[in-house]
This record gives sequence, C-alpha cells and structure tokens, in this order.
Amino acid sequence: MAILVTGGAGYIGSVMVETLRQQGESVVVLDNLFRGHRAAVADEIPFYQRNVGDNGLVRDICRAHDISACVHFAALAYVGESVKEPQRYFENNVAQGIALLETLLSEGVTQFVFSSTCATYGEPVRIPIDELHPQAPTNPYGWSKLMLEKVLAAYDLAYGLKYVALRYFNAAGATATRGEDHTPETHLIPNVLAAAQGRLPHVTVFGGDYPTPDGTAVRDYIHVSDLCAAHVQALNHLRQGGQSEFINLGIGQGYSILELIDIARAITGRDIAVQIQPRRPGDPSCLIADASKARQVLGWQPQFASLEAIIRTAWAWHEARPDGYPK
Repeated sequence: MAILVTGGAGYIGSVMVETLRQQGESVVVLDNLFRGHRAAVADEIPFYQRNVGDNGLVRDICRAHDISACVHFAALAYVGESVKEPQRYFENNVAQGIALLETLLSEGVTQFVFSSTCATYGEPVRIPIDELHPQAPTNPYGWSKLMLEKVLAAYDLAYGLKYVALRYFNAAGATATRGEDHTPETHLIPNVLAAAQGRLPHVTVFGGDYPTPDGTAVRDYIHVSDLCAAHVQALNHLRQGGQSEFINLGIGQGYSILELIDIARAITGRDIAVQIQPRRPGDPSCLIADASKARQVLGWQPQFASLEAIIRTAWAWHEARPDGYPK
C-alpha cells in the first residue's frame, strides 16, 4: 500500500514526501511541475507528471500502487495572482480537486488530507483565529480553498470520505535538503534572504498603513517540518478511525513584516533594504492562529517555536543553494 502525494515536487509537498519516507511509508508523487521541481523528488520514488484531474492516470496510479490515502498539496497559491486570474485558480484548485476526489472515491480511497489555508477566514474579527471563526475570504485563492473544504464536508456525508483539512498559516523554513524555490518568488522570507545575499536590490513590502503597530501586515509563521509532521499525524488520525476535521496550523505568535526583516538582518549579519509599496488586493492585516485543536486532536507540538529558529533554517538552505534546485 502507498500514499499518493499530489504536488509532491513543490515546497511543502517535497518535504512531506521526505517525511513520509523517513516514517517508512511507500510514496507515489503526482505533480505537473508547473511550479515544482523534479530535482526535489528522489529518483527512486514513483513520479507522474500530470494534472491531478487526469482521471485515467489517477485511476491507474491507484491500481498500480495500491493507494490507501492521498495527501493533496497541488494548488496555485499566490493571493495577488488569484485576484488577477480567478478563472485559473478555480479551475486548478476547485475543478481539478473535485476530479481527483471523484477518481479516488471510485477506487475506494477514502482517506484524504487536504492542504487548506487560513486565507479561508479573510479579515479576522477576533485574534487568535480558531476553527469556528467566520470564513469570509478576501481573495479568489481563499475562496477556492473554502470551496473544496465545502466539497469535502458534503462528500463525507454522502460518500463516506474521511478527511483532515489543515488550514496553514504561513509556511516557512527549510530542511537540510528541501527549501523554497519558486519562479516567480512571492513569499516574503526567501525574498528577504535573497536581498541579504545581494540577489535582490531590496525587499518590497506591500502596505505600510495597516492597523498594526508598525503599519505592516502581521502573520503567524510555521516551520515546514512541523507542518508536515501534522500531516503525518492527520493520516494516523484517519487510519485509526478518526472523524473528519478542520484544523489550524500555526505557532500562535504574530510578527509584522518589519519585525521579520529585523530578525533576518540579525541572523544574516547583512543589511536588507526595504521599499514600501501600496497594499496588494486581498491581503488581510493580521492572521494569528489558535492551534490548540491541532494539539488536542492530533497530539501535534511544533518543534520550531520562534520565527528566529525558522529563518535560521531557511538561511542555511539558501546559503547552500543560492540558485535553488538544479533547473
């Protein structure tokens, strides 16, 4: 039996594949490599380059590898891009996701761990944000994830699909062998570190007039290894007959963008220039998790409890691989 990891050549997906293999699991990867890297997946792992909505291929994968569960990362995830190209996001994140579920269920695969997002909450009405917080996304990316969450809930009632939807706050950091390498790179920490390395002239900060202490957006960061550990625990929860759940993942502490840049300056010992530009459409001002449910239901405990520890791992990876993965 094996676990299907969609988007397994991406940033988080590749760390998940690495984590599962360390646990002794058999893994199969499905990734169209639109923003993933073939070099992020070990050669010996069965790898298929196609969209997750390819019903015939997913059926064949399930039968050839005796797939017992799916961990679904494959999605477009840029907030600004989703505002400009909503059709692309709904097609990839919703339509392709529904097609994947259809094939899995037809093949008897009823355990599903979903990579969701805190973007489903939108602008918070209370901090920290728990799972019962109203969901009112402010951008098509968040809407697309919320739509698939609703599909999962309906499929549980109708078809017996059991799922854990993990609502990430901001994934960051690196392992010794896997890190962030996107084109284009829109995530803050790799761009901050690129500026520290001299590969960017400055860091662009979108919005200096938010209702926060220093005017820049506040976010809760979680190390990618802690994120993937929660996915393993979610799989175990389902294997043990656990009920479907929606669960937040964050460390419960918020940092503003300017605070993050100051931490990066201290870690790297480099000057990092900053250029503040207008806010991006759809960006909430403050997102901080209440992750107590993850601890209670999954027994999850993050090992990287500070932003300093998270950034140190990312800096080590980017210093060792300034050009990212082999292209």
